[in-house]
Amino acid sequence: MAKQLKTQLTGGESVFCINESQLIKAYSLWETESPEGDRVREMVSHLETDYSRNERASIAFVLIDRLLKGKDSGTA
Repeated sequence: MAKQLKTQLTGGESVFCINESQLIKAYSLWETESPEGDRVREMVSHLETDYSRNERASIAFVLIDRLLKGKDSGTA
């Protein structure tokens, strides 16, 4: 693993633009009573409970970058 970072990733200007339509669809999935919605809510709850704000920002940026670059694990 990488050395512990002292760099704060939260605050300041956003690196990525968020497409409002995609954000609405993401919240729609979040709110849906379905296995997928349950999984999303469970994961967000876990992340918000067990990880710092800076760690969550790192996870968010890495996931967005990997999605943009097409690095899909192919799972569920």
